[in-house]
Amino acid sequence: MTLPAKAALKLIGLYRQYISPLKPTPTCRFIPTCSQYAYEAITRFGFFRGGLLALWRILRCNPFCKSGYDPVPKKFGR
Repeated sequence: MTLPAKAALKLIGLYRQYISPLKPTPTCRFIPTCSQYAYEAITRFGFFRGGLLALWRILRCNPFCKSGYDPVPKKFGR
C-alpha cells in the first residue's frame, strides 16, 4: 500500500474516532456510511481510484440523490 493511501486511511480513521461521534445523529444517507465506503474503496483500489470513488460518493450524499444500499464496486477501471 502506498504512503498516500496509508495517510488517507489514517485520516478516515481519525474522522471516525473523533469527529463522527460528535454528531447528534447519523447523517449519512447510504449504507455503508461514506467513511466506511471511502476506507474500503481506498483499501481495494488504492489512493487515486479509491479516492475518486469516495469523492463521487460524497458528492452524491445530498437530499437530491436517492439513498440506500450502495456498496463499493467489485471492479473499477482497467
